[in-house]
Amino acid sequence: MDTFRVYLRIQATVFVFGIIGPIFLIVYFATQPDPTIKWMYYWGLVITAIDVLVALRLTQQATADRAPATNRQNDSEEAT
Repeated sequence: MDTFRVYLRIQATVFVFGIIGPIFLIVYFATQPDPTIKWMYYWGLVITAIDVLVALRLTQQATADRAPATNRQNDSEEAT
């Protein structure tokens, strides 16, 4: 559960800095169908997907820093 909280915190931060992707998607779906704004849909998806992948990678790095200490503690308990 702790990892999920870290992910949510990082995802919120990434969306603050990369808010343009969701804005493109909201504008695309809020406006009338118009072929001239189709690019907003695709770029909104790409930017949002990149935001999510960056947040997942940062979460992995943040939790990997804490994991070795926990594994070392479990290994020493198993040895006794």
